[in-house]
Amino acid sequence: MQQRLNAPRQTAADAALIRDRIAQLQEEHHGLDTLIEKLSGIDDLELRRLKKRKLKVKDTILLLQLQLDTDPH
Repeated sequence: MQQRLNAPRQTAADAALIRDRIAQLQEEHHGLDTLIEKLSGIDDLELRRLKKRKLKVKDTILLLQLQLDTDPH
C-alpha cells in the first residue's frame, strides 16, 4: 500500500505510450496465433517456444492494462 502512495503519477503521454505498446503487443500476439496455427503438428519444439512467447506477451499486455486501470486520473 505504501509503495502505491509513493508511486509517480502517470501523465497523459505515459498513458499514450502504454496504449501504443499494448497495441504492438496485441499485434504480436495475433501474429503468434497465426504462426502457431500454421506450425501445428510440424515442429513441436518450435511450437512450444512460440506458445511460451505468446503467454509472455499476453502477461505483459495484462500488466500494462493494469497500469492504465490503476491511474487515478
